[in-house]
Amino acid sequence: MAAAAPATEGLPGLGPPGEVIHLNVGGKRFSTSRQTLTWIPDSFFSSLLSGRISTLKDETGAIFIDRDPTVFAPILNFLRTKELDSRGVHGSSLLHEAQFYGLTPLVRRLQLREELDRSSCGNVLFNGYLPPPVFPVKRRNRHSLVTPQQLGGRPAPVRRSNTMPPNLGNAGLLGRMLDEKAPPFTGLPEEPGMVRLVCGHNSWIAVAYTQFLVCYRLKEASGWQLVFSSPRLDWPIERLALTARVPGGTLGENDKMVAAATGSEILLWALQAEGGGSEIGVFHLGVPVEALFFVGNQLIATSHTGRIGVWNAVTKHWQVQEVQPITSYDAAGSFLLLGCNNGSIYYVDVQKFPLRMKDNDLLVSELYRDPAEDGVTALSVYLTPKTSDSGNWIEIAYGTSSGGVRVIVQHPETVGSGPQLFQTFTVHRSPVTKIMLSEKHLISVCADNNHVRTWSVTRFRGMISTQPGSTPLASFKILALESADGHGGCSAGNDIGPYGERDDQQVFIQKVVPSASQLFVRLSSTGQRVCSVRSVDGSPTTAFTVLECEGSRRLGSRPRRYLLTGQANGSLAMWDLTTAMDGLGQAPAGGLTEEELMEQLEQCELAPLASPRNSLPSPSPRASLTSLHSVSSHTSLCSCRGSPSPPQAEAPRRRGGSFVERCQELVRSGPELRRPPTPAPRPSTGLGAPLAPPKMKLNETSF
Repeated sequence: MAAAAPATEGLPGLGPPGEVIHLNVGGKRFSTSRQTLTWIPDSFFSSLLSGRISTLKDETGAIFIDRDPTVFAPILNFLRTKELDSRGVHGSSLLHEAQFYGLTPLVRRLQLREELDRSSCGNVLFNGYLPPPVFPVKRRNRHSLVTPQQLGGRPAPVRRSNTMPPNLGNAGLLGRMLDEKAPPFTGLPEEPGMVRLVCGHNSWIAVAYTQFLVCYRLKEASGWQLVFSSPRLDWPIERLALTARVPGGTLGENDKMVAAATGSEILLWALQAEGGGSEIGVFHLGVPVEALFFVGNQLIATSHTGRIGVWNAVTKHWQVQEVQPITSYDAAGSFLLLGCNNGSIYYVDVQKFPLRMKDNDLLVSELYRDPAEDGVTALSVYLTPKTSDSGNWIEIAYGTSSGGVRVIVQHPETVGSGPQLFQTFTVHRSPVTKIMLSEKHLISVCADNNHVRTWSVTRFRGMISTQPGSTPLASFKILALESADGHGGCSAGNDIGPYGERDDQQVFIQKVVPSASQLFVRLSSTGQRVCSVRSVDGSPTTAFTVLECEGSRRLGSRPRRYLLTGQANGSLAMWDLTTAMDGLGQAPAGGLTEEELMEQLEQCELAPLASPRNSLPSPSPRASLTSLHSVSSHTSLCSCRGSPSPPQAEAPRRRGGSFVERCQELVRSGPELRRPPTPAPRPSTGLGAPLAPPKMKLNETSF
């Protein structure tokens, strides 16, 4: 027996339980016993010390493991004492390492600890959940007013108000870190059951899926009720608009309408308060529809080519008008203002539409021209309250392609002479993509990774004042890495804002990466965090918006503000922002911390920086980024990591994914989607190559 000892001494699996094992984990030495490492069966260490996994030893003979030694220390302590002390180590990192080492008891404990902070019923802000609707089997009748000259290929990406075309602007450093490749449009959506767009008005919500849309109405006692579901369409919905005026209006059935569009086609339905709806008609702009919205009961469609279309609810007439190439728009009261690339701001009074429809004239007039003739890339109008002393004082803030921010005002006594230049700020070095003028603040966002600058506005008797004038308030960024097609194909549902009434606090909604299930709500004036919400079913958030919901008729009720989130599995969740705003100050100060930012970015893989030669504007609309989610086609797209999700997240996703699977089956069984029209070529902007912003150290207010 003594002679056999040397033969077994070198076999790892036959060593004594008390044998001391020396480990080199990421360059740091650890020593422990074989029994400590192997008491959990079928783990990484059991396989390593039994010889099933080949070992690599350093110069001292210690077994080398190429992992993080900081995270390994609490794991080894757990193997020694069966107690977990994770101070100084992030929970997700510890869970990831425990799964790598195959330590089942530790994985279960960490998962349970995460579940204590998460609930399928949400937190105190969770207000409601609408499950996926039934996918409509009935197809819409294929009558169409489109002419052969209006047919083409894929439309340009959707953009919201106050934004510029995606081929303008400087993408910034983080935007250029994304992968540039985008899958070609095949006519068949990858996820037909996911929520693509969400919009709301008063107590109504419209939700667009790939081939159909549904509408919900909030009833005082019974909550949200499904009142309308469209037939199955032949093309993917890429734009959505809803108007739901107070009952008892003068327009009868046209008090509530919903519209959907893609390419140059627009479908319009009239909605019934008690349920159901009827198709009003199909209208065509002749060029790709890039913005779709209501001004009162007038349906407005605009295109970057300079064409606008208007459907009037009184005359039932569809009117198309040519203007200069449109780069921004805004509406206030009955006025529609259009910012154009020639530096002009045009206005249309929609109340006068019925007076001149027969004359084939929309009464489009030039209101103001920028002194430098820079393109007007963002636009915001503020109407001061009417008083007996001041009349109606109109204030307009706009941003330009050169990064300038200007404020112009229209005095009541000088209506005939036009607005006068009031203030100019040159704090941006990239084109301005968003601007908002409200009662207390002026907010601008530029194309440098959503850089936000804000000012406090001084007012006297409701009118903006020069004593002391607008003073700088805050500077921060809303980091949001999002492709032009969003999660699965639509960017319009991922607009960061700002959202809210102009006489109240407004908010930004931040989704860091495309596949994120967590959103951060931040004040638009200071960047301070209001709250964060996470999807209750674990599925990624694919669309979101903020709804200002009218109060009920019960005594003491007040209007409520809700955050609506559409999910990849087709469901819709609601979050009470009014309660969150009432508790302002309880959330962490500032934006995302570095730790939270890294946790979000772990869900995506960032490609290396693109070379200057590859950072030129892409001619393909699919390769561009929206102005508020990386803001330029100089950036590239973000691809989600293909590694498997944790087991605790997979179960709810599988449960919710049945709706998506049913949609996919129905889509495959039917004829292929009709290819949408090809967009007309974009007008030249004349902008030079963008300047790359300098690298900066990440800090709490940068995100």
